Amino acid sequence: MTVKRNLGAFWLLGLCNNFAYVIMLSAAKDILEKGTEQPDSKVCNETIVHRDCSQMSTGSVLLADIIPSLLIKTAAPVLLQNVPFDIRHAAGVVLQASAFVVVAISDTAYLALAGVVLASFGSGLGEVSYLSLSAYFPDSVITAYSSGTGGAGVFGALAYASLTDAAMANLTPKQALLTMLVVPFIFAYAFWWVLHLPPSVHRVRVVEPRSWLIARGEASTVAPLLHDSDDEIEEEEGRAGRDAATVPFNFQALPSKEKWRAIKPLFSYMLPLALVYFAEYFINQGLLELLVFDCAHGFRLAPAAQYRWFQVLYQIGVFVSRTVGGILPWMPAVSILAGLQLLNSGFLTAAAVKTSLLPHFAAGASIVLYEGLLGGSAYVHTFRTMHKEISPSRREFALGVVSIADTFGILLAGMAAINAHNAICSLPL
Repeated sequence: MTVKRNLGAFWLLGLCNNFAYVIMLSAAKDILEKGTEQPDSKVCNETIVHRDCSQMSTGSVLLADIIPSLLIKTAAPVLLQNVPFDIRHAAGVVLQASAFVVVAISDTAYLALAGVVLASFGSGLGEVSYLSLSAYFPDSVITAYSSGTGGAGVFGALAYASLTDAAMANLTPKQALLTMLVVPFIFAYAFWWVLHLPPSVHRVRVVEPRSWLIARGEASTVAPLLHDSDDEIEEEEGRAGRDAATVPFNFQALPSKEKWRAIKPLFSYMLPLALVYFAEYFINQGLLELLVFDCAHGFRLAPAAQYRWFQVLYQIGVFVSRTVGGILPWMPAVSILAGLQLLNSGFLTAAAVKTSLLPHFAAGASIVLYEGLLGGSAYVHTFRTMHKEISPSRREFALGVVSIADTFGILLAGMAAINAHNAICSLPL
């Protein structure tokens, strides 16, 4: 029962942690139009006579949604080792709720971007924390967490697209964002009431301020609870007093050369993952807003709605691949997935320049779905491989470090997306 409960908790943590991040990207065009909304923004274009370019690229929203996350992930392996998971989670819940409110009530794009920054801080803090926390559990929680993050993409993008679609709920972006405030409550519930933490994880006691930080000398055992049944878990915990505990890896105590030696082997995991994410986010935030179809070839969707539904299809691909990733006995190497994703970005760049390469919205949607399948596969394959290949004593540290790779790839994609947007928008149709 405990194993199933923890799998459910990690699924919810993945879902809720990535929810605000996904919503901000799905709402990117709406965020950039704050204060400049047009009355016909929910009407499709009968003909396309010019490029549909906003003043700023949606890549700017991506940067606001990723730079704070990268800063948190970079600092976390060193600066957050003494911060209990309870404190980290509480901060993530508050940041997420604040982000929804700020973006919803803002009346300018710049204020809305400040709300996106809050969401990014919360998402980055959560991802590095929950991946590190997974070191205390069987590796099946990695699949559960990965599936949850994929679920955030599907449910988040689908919820926002459905709530704002003129043929569905027809809410304003502000109303849609405020309905998302239910998610932080689910987030809190998943960690404090669903998740069963092992005794080796430091717990905060509100009435004891000394417990709000982990003492440097405190040995927080990374006990390898790599079993599949409650009986085996209880047996392992019962042996804790008899067997010598695994000494946790202390990165801060290493000399400079040893720190480099500890990080260097992780680049084989980081580089392919970064390339996959660079290619897919360059597509999502640099190219998809430029792929606009008229009424006859776009299911009569307005340009903003086309963009939102592209995001939904991408997230469906991510969700499917992350969910089945733990079931498939074999998957292609991440380097192969990276090459395929780069090919996708190359073709869609050409399609954004020469629009006749994609005759219908459905053709673009198929490619975007495939793109999501590749991205989700790379994510779950990387972290499951690490769970198998890295010793338990170093696993928490390694998972925290490698989680930086996807964020770094997305950062580069955001910068490239802005330049691509400006270059393509300067070209004649």
